[in-house]
Amino acid sequence: MSSVVRFEYFRNKKMHPPLTIHRHPMCAEIIELFQKCHTEHPIGKFFGDCTDLKIKLDKCFRQEKAVKRKANFEESKKLKERLQAYRKESAESRAENNFLHA
Repeated sequence: MSSVVRFEYFRNKKMHPPLTIHRHPMCAEIIELFQKCHTEHPIGKFFGDCTDLKIKLDKCFRQEKAVKRKANFEESKKLKERLQAYRKESAESRAENNFLHA
């Protein structure tokens, strides 16, 4: 990868999230390789030796986030449906109680 492309890639990037494997199981292999690269290239990491792994890591984090976002959305749809059913049931029982007490 050329240095110009690397510069363009990192210009608007922020630092990655903490590299804890238990929080990112989908990216565990890349995290380990990235950490190993940083350990093996203490100076070279500042000159792009680990940049390709960083790019793969960022892609993996985005994919992982998309999977989690989809799962959360599905869960929220189920919760909304249950809440609507509960509200409908509550409204019907209140209407029935009002009819009996009127």
